Amino acid sequence: MRGRRAGLLAVCLAAALPARAAADPALPPVAPSFVDDAALSPGHVYDGGWEHFVGGGVAVLDCDADGRPDLFAAGGAAPSHLLRNVSDPGGPIRFEARPLDMAADQTADLPGAVTGAYPLDIDSDGQLDLVLLRVGPNLVLRGLGACRFADATEALGLSFRDAWTTAFAATWEPGQRLPTLFFGNYVDRTDPDGPFMACDTNDVFRPQGARYRPALPLAPGHCALSMLVSDWTRTGRPALRIANDRHYYVRGGYEQMFTLPALTEPANWPRVSLWGMGIASRDLTGDGLPEVMTTSMGDQLLQINRGTGFEAAPYDIGTYAQRPFIGGDGRPATGWHAEFGDLDNDGRVDLFIAKGNVDQMPSNAMHDPNNLLMQGADGRFHERAAEAGVASMARGRGAALVDLNGDGWLDIVVVNRRAPMEIWRNRGTGAAPHRVEIRPRQGGTNPDAVGAWVELRSATAGLQAAEITVGGGHAGGQAWGLHFGLGADTTAEARVIWPDGETGAWAPVPVDGRAEITR
Repeated sequence: MRGRRAGLLAVCLAAALPARAAADPALPPVAPSFVDDAALSPGHVYDGGWEHFVGGGVAVLDCDADGRPDLFAAGGAAPSHLLRNVSDPGGPIRFEARPLDMAADQTADLPGAVTGAYPLDIDSDGQLDLVLLRVGPNLVLRGLGACRFADATEALGLSFRDAWTTAFAATWEPGQRLPTLFFGNYVDRTDPDGPFMACDTNDVFRPQGARYRPALPLAPGHCALSMLVSDWTRTGRPALRIANDRHYYVRGGYEQMFTLPALTEPANWPRVSLWGMGIASRDLTGDGLPEVMTTSMGDQLLQINRGTGFEAAPYDIGTYAQRPFIGGDGRPATGWHAEFGDLDNDGRVDLFIAKGNVDQMPSNAMHDPNNLLMQGADGRFHERAAEAGVASMARGRGAALVDLNGDGWLDIVVVNRRAPMEIWRNRGTGAAPHRVEIRPRQGGTNPDAVGAWVELRSATAGLQAAEITVGGGHAGGQAWGLHFGLGADTTAEARVIWPDGETGAWAPVPVDGRAEITR
């Protein structure tokens, strides 16, 4: 392993984690400073009753090809919004709301009951499409450019049932023109004896040429709230992981893993039971294998990837975030969207968790601030949301970490239930560390190289690795690129391990810029 920092914990992980140069493990990380720019943009609220207690995702995509990330925010029972980014470079973050500009022969009205949205280029035409998750039949909108879309659900042969969809993931399987699509469903709306003991099955759509076959049910269902396909072992054998809100609805339910293509559960998969809400993954140890964070009601579970399996991170690592850290409410916290990102650009990945009560659940904290867990030089995570100014008490749901104004710092978007969306502009730490954004591109099918791994190396930040995926989070994701902090390093080189396993050569990348690596 190449060095990035001292071990996560001397007792349990010293053998797994290398030392990082020029970092004092005794010094806690400095929090970036954030300001909420939401008032500069049209308001957005995720609203609704029982069937919108969960969901509330946001999709990040550049729908007008101007080099700025735009947003599609799910509204639930309220309107969804397509928000075009009009921010000046380095300035305050501003969005303009615009109608969903549909093809001339289709309605321009946004569909209602949208729980979440994910961007990906399904037909590999170079334009990002949108998958809309709904309480009701889902929709696939084909991108036409200039933030215009067309309903392509029927043209693709997709027949969605009247389900309550709350999770999504996608990947390209070998030899296919279209990606395999995974839809995670919550409570079965047609079960007259529900909602308890009434988790719906999930749906898998596999392509046949340029269209999709009928849905394949994936059972048992344990009320999925997040899905992610990843090559967890880095051996070319991806698997689908599902976070399940099993506690209220299924006895004996657990977090699920299905290997591809057979969709069978691995024999060594430990049946961990959580109120699983969201999934995030990123290599934290420098060995190239992705660790996994699953949010929950109570503990937020970080699992260390050993290659042959996962083990729970030690409590002292600082990521369990099981109770509110301010506000005096001692009841268990409720985590939703989790996302890793280097928010201070020091070369060590941090973690943001959107928090909030389901509705008025008395067993859990009503005043439940978001977590901003900054990774220190010793590998432990330190709570800095209050100092940073992002410890909102609104009922957070979906979120995204992305540089919205092109200044090199990751900003934070949070969709809240029955409260306005927050857009937190990152003003940095007062230091001037370096960073790079990398976007792999390839010809033919799967132009965004979903399933590829990007590896970056530099003198003191060492080796960093991240995977291009579609899924995870809570009801929303992004198709933008990978952000890496570099600390004081002024040079770096990167390579791409492409989805079919071909490994590209190491090559310099522009520090403090955005690199597109073409196959």
